[in-house]
Amino acid sequence: MDETFDVAGEALCCAAAIRLGGAAQVLTERAGLVDRYSRIMSGVANITAFLDGRDLNDELLGSAFAESWSLDARYPAEFAGHDFVRGWSVVVFVVVVLTKPKQQDIVAAQGLGSASEAVAAWPSAIRIGAFDSLARFELACQQEAEDQLRRNGLPALWKLAEAQSKHYFHAAEQLVR
Repeated sequence: MDETFDVAGEALCCAAAIRLGGAAQVLTERAGLVDRYSRIMSGVANITAFLDGRDLNDELLGSAFAESWSLDARYPAEFAGHDFVRGWSVVVFVVVVLTKPKQQDIVAAQGLGSASEAVAAWPSAIRIGAFDSLARFELACQQEAEDQLRRNGLPALWKLAEAQSKHYFHAAEQLVR
């Protein structure tokens, strides 16, 4: 890995992409774009594997980059969640670009900021546990992810992100009913 590579920042952005990906899965299925979602998540999974010590697959990364770049244009503007899907696409874009730190002037905080913007654009009021909005839930998720990474490492972060993604999945299911 390049000495300028921010492993913690990349990991936290990947966790955000996974977390918000729970809702993106439901929304893209409804829009007939689940194949594009799958290619994006394959790229994210490759990056998590890279952070765990495996090699990056440039083909998977290229596909995730291309799909994240164009997903919001393909997602119907009249469908609920369009702004969320656009924000999630930006998170994924940042995650992919962060694997090449010398090529772009992007930092992990931009990905996490995009995650916050995506959930702030959620088109309906929602309550998740003790949180009265998706934005507050996401902020707590980001804080918990950072704590989990610091205390227990990458495997615990991935497990947490998957668990948190289920809340997003259910929120999107409620939205599209």
